[in-house]
Amino acid sequence: MLSEKEIAYISYWEANRDKQKKNSRQFVIGLSIGLSIGAATIFLIMAGWYQRANMIANTKLSPLIFTVIIIAIAVFMAYFYRNYKWEMMEQQYLELMEKKKKQEKTQSTVQQQVP
Repeated sequence: MLSEKEIAYISYWEANRDKQKKNSRQFVIGLSIGLSIGAATIFLIMAGWYQRANMIANTKLSPLIFTVIIIAIAVFMAYFYRNYKWEMMEQQYLELMEKKKKQEKTQSTVQQQVP
């Protein structure tokens, strides 16, 4: 039996699934996560936490390339976070729809058996 929350989620997702696929808010959230990972990386290199990584970063990478790499990681994280979030909600929707179909099927078989 579907609960009130599950029924509300099904109706919400049916109305908003296309809008959520193109939602830029999720992209911004993913972008902030990616930038925070990049900021943590910069902090660790600047703090000298791992001496060997600090030496390699300072000798082989220019600051411009390092910045471009961090921005690329942030955009990558943002894009995949948005897709991951949408896929998780879509999977939940599909599972609830299967549950609803099974419930309707069992109810129809019970009604057919009752004379």
